[in-house]
Amino acid sequence: MNWLNKLERKFGNWAIPNLIVWLIGAYTIGFVLYQVNPSIIGLLMLSPYHILHGQIWRLVTWVFMPTESNLIFLLIMALFYYQLGMALERTWGTFRFNVYIFGGILLTVVGSLLMYGVIYLIFGQASAYMASSLMGGIISTTYINMSIFLAFAAMYPDMQVMLYFIIPIKMKWMAWVY
Repeated sequence: MNWLNKLERKFGNWAIPNLIVWLIGAYTIGFVLYQVNPSIIGLLMLSPYHILHGQIWRLVTWVFMPTESNLIFLLIMALFYYQLGMALERTWGTFRFNVYIFGGILLTVVGSLLMYGVIYLIFGQASAYMASSLMGGIISTTYINMSIFLAFAAMYPDMQVMLYFIIPIKMKWMAWVY
């Protein structure tokens, strides 16, 4: 039996249905916070230096960082990823989709902390602090979104979508370019 099947039997009832809706809701909250006070984004970023110095809320709040600062693009992105996420959740099941999303979030946090540690060991504290500040601006849920897109393109390579609402293009070609 697959290890994921064993996990699903034990913890399947803990899975969050419609997780993509919660993720899009987090982006929306982050977008509203950014519109109200743009400097708040600095407190939400995934910055290993600040996490290791007591600001542990950053382990969670970096998910709230909006991927777009333009409302129109945020709405288009939210609609597109809602459709992709719901299709993947229906295909894989709620538990497996949760494992995929939370696994991506967890590995992003672990990867940033490891990168910070390596930079700290090789270049010292000042360089690690600077790299941590840069990581906070670079590391966002964009990579989680791209992994959802890639997973959807792998599951449904011949599905056709309308690029810019005009140009029909297959998912496998969009994934290749994306």
